[in-house]
Amino acid sequence: MLAPRVVILGSGFAGLETAFLLRSKLDKVDLDVTVVSDRDEFLFKPNTIYLPFGSAESDLHVSLRKAYAYKSIRHRIGTVEGIDAERGVVHTRDGVPIHYDKLVIATGAAMSPDEIPGLREHAQQVWTPGQMHQLGERLQWIAQNAPHGHVQKVLFLVPPGNKCAGPLYEIAFMLDTWLRRKDVRHQVEITFTTYEQSFIQAFGPKLHELVTEEFATRQITGHTGVAPGKVGETEVAYTDGSTQEYDVLIAFPPYVSAVRYEGLPQDDRGFLTCEPETRAVVGYPDIFAPGDSGDFPVKQAFLALLQADAVARKIIGDVTHTTTTQLFEPTSMCVMEMFDKATFAQVPLRLTGDPDSPVAVDFDAAADYRVGTSRTWRLGKKTLGLYLPLRFRHGLPFHAGAGWRAMEAGLRAGARLLAR
Repeated sequence: MLAPRVVILGSGFAGLETAFLLRSKLDKVDLDVTVVSDRDEFLFKPNTIYLPFGSAESDLHVSLRKAYAYKSIRHRIGTVEGIDAERGVVHTRDGVPIHYDKLVIATGAAMSPDEIPGLREHAQQVWTPGQMHQLGERLQWIAQNAPHGHVQKVLFLVPPGNKCAGPLYEIAFMLDTWLRRKDVRHQVEITFTTYEQSFIQAFGPKLHELVTEEFATRQITGHTGVAPGKVGETEVAYTDGSTQEYDVLIAFPPYVSAVRYEGLPQDDRGFLTCEPETRAVVGYPDIFAPGDSGDFPVKQAFLALLQADAVARKIIGDVTHTTTTQLFEPTSMCVMEMFDKATFAQVPLRLTGDPDSPVAVDFDAAADYRVGTSRTWRLGKKTLGLYLPLRFRHGLPFHAGAGWRAMEAGLRAGARLLAR
């Protein structure tokens, strides 16, 4: 009898966590695991926020060759063309079909800047390392010209359709600290605009209040509830009739699915419609979409890892004919960098069914809703940035083992002491 075949499309957070957790839990079970992706490395994208400020990129790229070999995971370098769900086949550009019994779609998201006229042409975007390096060049230009000419205007923009604005807030705070250290902050105006009705709306009132206070302290002008209608060379026109001038525009464009899978249920942006707790695609119990490929409204690394864990446990249950009770419970943890300090947020979430505000804080778990700012949290940010790439480099899942238990205990203790 052939071993069950698990095919995982994508080698980001969700794909790798699924693969490595399966291998760690089923090391004595005959299971054929194949990862299909366009490269044999992992990019630790959360830390690309440091690239505009001079950090090296090389440390963010994690080779996976040894991890795949050590964990007996097959790796196919290729581009997915589509799937035949009825026959259990993945079609790739090289024409060689890949058969599966369980399929994990973790090909992630992509940016759609053309939804806002002029955004692609005039804004600095923050999606790829290359774009982060380009942003760094513009910020250097700002810092060099600020002392010698008119006040420089830096405008941040979160448009409708964006699914994770956190990194843009980080860059705004980091920019403020960076300019102060160069003694040119007084020559730079920083303005932050978002279509959401509050700052980082999905994460509730505590984070909104904290961001509002930080903006006031740092003299960053913030505007909520403003959506861009058109981006010009030096000005953004918003749909409410207001405008904002800029010298540098920094935007996080709308999200869309990186790959559209015809025949599978999906929303208008191509994100696959999933069962909330298992992340199984609705109507297809053997196909799963953890992370950014699925329809969970917030796209974030920690949530992608939690979804991947739920998927791996569901597959383990199916393969071993056991029942799993460890399903996806959306509690986000994140550390927001500011250079002089950092903010920790632990946020239990719930789906609302409201398309204008699809996620909200789950106040039934209010004791777990904690937000706090401290210099100490910068150490937590750095530790996470070392720990996860190290785990993936060795073919190990993030949420497993003594290392994660120690880190989780530290985060929870810190949340009690340094957050409210």
